[in-house]
Amino acid sequence: MIFAGSHISSAGGYCAMARQAEKLGANTFAFFTRNPRGGSVKALDEADAAAFCERVRELGLGKLVAHAPYTYNLAAAKPELREFAVNAMREDLDRLEYTPGHYYNFHPGSHVGQGSDAGVALIAEGLDRVLEPGRSTLVLLETMAGKGSEVGRTFEELRAIIDRVAHPELLGVCLDTCHVWDAGYDIVNDLDGVLAEFDRVIGLERLKAIHTNDSLNPLGAHKDRHAKLGEGHLGLETFRRVAAHPALAGLPLILETPNDDEGWAKEIAFLRSCG
Repeated sequence: MIFAGSHISSAGGYCAMARQAEKLGANTFAFFTRNPRGGSVKALDEADAAAFCERVRELGLGKLVAHAPYTYNLAAAKPELREFAVNAMREDLDRLEYTPGHYYNFHPGSHVGQGSDAGVALIAEGLDRVLEPGRSTLVLLETMAGKGSEVGRTFEELRAIIDRVAHPELLGVCLDTCHVWDAGYDIVNDLDGVLAEFDRVIGLERLKAIHTNDSLNPLGAHKDRHAKLGEGHLGLETFRRVAAHPALAGLPLILETPNDDEGWAKEIAFLRSCG
């Protein structure tokens, strides 16, 4: 089965997200744990969370992907910014135990001029304060486009983070199609080769989710500008291959395209028809 969905607003609470997913024809989805551009978080409604878990089972939804806000930076040069990210991620993961068994995706961070090696070390150090055995939520490192001083532009950088943490079994990876293309991985002409490289460096068993986005940029542009499916350099045929690829079977395909409900519903239907 192909699992496809989009980002859904969490503003109305948990059950409202399930209703929106059903409206869009989605059988998975992503949501931000709090304001994506800030640090505020709503009070947790335990009854709503419990009802949501039951509705997820009733609808037969696949793994869901919670997304950390963009403001977190475990590789920041300023200690107070790293401390904010650690504390907020801990709080996010504590809250996600009320909707157990899903994923928590985050952008690894930006080294802001300290160098990628220093960035990797700081991210691993922060994760060692965040990752706790016994939680049911798997934390996912996202592949990045390499814009500015982003860490995670190569599979090797993600592997370096995994190798440095005390509990690597608590980490997985979310592959963003726009990001890897912009980073220089040619998934249009050599999807099999890119996946083989991922397997060699990181291991396909760690690949848990796909951000399914077209790109406005040519290969290797390092710019990260998402496009609707088929309206960028990747093209619809690439997404047909991604959705139907046996190595990616069962992974949640999450749309982050610049769209509205009607557009996302069409893209979800397209992805789910590719099986």
